[in-house]
Amino acid sequence: MRVHPLRVLLLALAMLVLVPGEQRAHEIPEDVTVHAFVVPEGDVLRFLVRVPLFSMRDVDFPVRGPGWLDVEASTALLNDLVQQWIVSYVSFEEDGRDLGEPRVAAVRIERPSDRSFLSFDDALANVRSPMLPREIQLPGAQALLDVLLEYDIASAEADFSIQPDLAHLGITTATVLRFQPPGGAERAFRYEGNPGMVELDPSWWFATSRFIELGFWHILGGIDHILFLLCLVIPFRSFRGLVPIVTGFTVAHSITLIAAALGLAPDALWFAPLIETLIAASIVWMAFENIVGAGLGRRWGIAFGFGLVHGFGFSFLLTESLQFAGSHLLSSLLAFNVGVELGQLAFLAVAVPALGFLYTRITTERMWVIVLSALIAHTGWHWMTERGSAFLAYEISPPVVDLAFGATLLRWLMLALIVAGAALALREGVRWWGTRAIGGGGVGLTTPPGA
Repeated sequence: MRVHPLRVLLLALAMLVLVPGEQRAHEIPEDVTVHAFVVPEGDVLRFLVRVPLFSMRDVDFPVRGPGWLDVEASTALLNDLVQQWIVSYVSFEEDGRDLGEPRVAAVRIERPSDRSFLSFDDALANVRSPMLPREIQLPGAQALLDVLLEYDIASAEADFSIQPDLAHLGITTATVLRFQPPGGAERAFRYEGNPGMVELDPSWWFATSRFIELGFWHILGGIDHILFLLCLVIPFRSFRGLVPIVTGFTVAHSITLIAAALGLAPDALWFAPLIETLIAASIVWMAFENIVGAGLGRRWGIAFGFGLVHGFGFSFLLTESLQFAGSHLLSSLLAFNVGVELGQLAFLAVAVPALGFLYTRITTERMWVIVLSALIAHTGWHWMTERGSAFLAYEISPPVVDLAFGATLLRWLMLALIVAGAALALREGVRWWGTRAIGGGGVGLTTPPGA
């Protein structure tokens, strides 16, 4: 009897689909969302976390029928998986003391439709309830894993910190963490990746030091801000000449940064691309001005104007980071500005001597000003066109004129008055500084050095 090859292939495919088997180990999930509660009560701190079951990789989950997860057989694997994928990546501190290894108090496989994680009490009751019935039809790729970890503590009133390094669960891992202190209001955190050590109820000193560090490394790690600063420095290498320029930039970005943190920035989707486009345009403008010839007399004003734009750019970083400030919002904002200023000074401390060495030993100063500015303008132009295209893709609708619009307009008028007052004060300060500079034999505010 002859057997047709097509019939053999169809029979093999049917057996592959219909015969019960195992859910094979899988690739890293693209997007993972982690939900977690941290609740200290009495002498126990509870960490209740929910993750997608399939973020537990390198394991073959048993299945039955056409691909339903075998909940009962899979539950036997969970303790080892929790140790490997969660416990090993989470640590807690109580008043600076490491709490060590936790107890795995409960684990539970759950359906994606379960809503118990809307509150801690419901989530705690659910994770302690009996496991799902064996006959449930639950696709393995949609299953959730709830885990309750318990740590022994000395007091629920202590200061607690957590280092949740759970970014390995997915290519992009977003975490929603809620802390419920005894007798206090719930504090929510949302972040992507690994945030490092998070003080759940941060002290003033912890919040301040964290935001100084954040501002310092942000200015040094932001290539667009660095190129803008370089444009400020290229024509002027005198300390006296740079003081009004850097001061104008710092005062301006501090104003808009604080204003954005207080909710004065538009929350429309097109606002961020607009600001990023304007930041790139500021680099192009400053570079072209260096090429045609820049004077100190108006450079501080241009730095002030563009500093207002850069301040909104800084605020995009703080949108997520300010949640780690706790109740110290204003001091954290000021600390971030201090960090930015320290980063700027660190950059200037390196850039000014380096440019001085370059100008005095290789060809003429004017040629290097033009060459460096042209290279920066080329980079900024590409950024401006790319970001501008992203901005123009948005459809901007006119605002609805109502009471809310009137209140917003009033707040913006107040911000405009603050900006105008700061600009006038800076102008008088620049005049006074220029008088001192000229009287003391330093560089004036109208002619660049080397001209």
